Amino acid sequence: MQIRTLGRSGLAVSELCLGTMSFGNTTSEADAIRMIHQFKEQGGNFLDTANVYVAGRSEEIVGKAIKDIRSEVVLATKVRMQTADHPNGSGISRKHILQSVEESLQRLQTDYIDLYQVHVWDHLTPIEETLRALDDLVTSGKVRYIGCSNFFAWHLMKSLACSDANRYVRFISIQPQYSLVSREMDREMMSLCLEENVGVIPWAPLGGGFLTGRYTREEPTSGRLSAKVGESAWALRGTERNFAIFDAVYSAASELDKTPAQIALAWLLQRKGITSPIFGATTLEQFADNMGAVGWQMPQDIWDRLDEASALPSEYPNRFIAKFARPYASN
Repeated sequence: MQIRTLGRSGLAVSELCLGTMSFGNTTSEADAIRMIHQFKEQGGNFLDTANVYVAGRSEEIVGKAIKDIRSEVVLATKVRMQTADHPNGSGISRKHILQSVEESLQRLQTDYIDLYQVHVWDHLTPIEETLRALDDLVTSGKVRYIGCSNFFAWHLMKSLACSDANRYVRFISIQPQYSLVSREMDREMMSLCLEENVGVIPWAPLGGGFLTGRYTREEPTSGRLSAKVGESAWALRGTERNFAIFDAVYSAASELDKTPAQIALAWLLQRKGITSPIFGATTLEQFADNMGAVGWQMPQDIWDRLDEASALPSEYPNRFIAKFARPYASN
């Protein structure tokens, strides 16, 4: 597995990141620990969890699995969501951040977190307060680097500007939803991340399972896509446009003798600006399938075909700016 540096940092991470949201729920503790160890044996070093996954159980399992290999692992977790039933039990205030990091460290059985991420923007807390608290955690040694997730482009740019103006640590990464069937980040976020050298570690790279080929055009009665609300709701995933994209994925899989999941992940791995897609697996069989996305190169013509099939419609101001783009001056 290839190793890449994360954003504007020297932090070396594997090209795939193992997501652990199902650990302790649909994935048993025994299978989860086995999965982490197999991931490490196959060259993976990047693990992503959050303090609210399975009410903290995911962090506990991850901590148990990596206790003896802690220095070899890049451990990412998150703060923001509701963890206690009182007014300060959620958000990214200094109070909630400092309380949450101590609880995560205890569950993870470690004295530091490699990548501490803001799970989603909090409109009630000034970003200056959040970044100062995170800067203090880095200074204290409890956190090595900071990242964010589920931000608008202006959220990220405001945060970076605040860090620069106050000499606080910067977000080195963002974790957005991004896949062949969810490319909203192409509007502004991806160009911002390239400009500011912010690493992109997408969640739901398989569209919540849609790109695995498991689903037909009939509304499912089981699985994540049977949800009525949320990003994996069938109303969002099971559209004709998405099925047209999947048809292109299936065609590519047939041509290259790969599975649809491997094609969807490989497309991301070869996309400029993407550091490490975060894949989740509830079973060891799914884990093995996803790991088959590395170690080979998708032909450029097939990659281009997938890119064209999934591209967003031409939109203002991108098409207006492109009309007046000037070529780079030659040396």
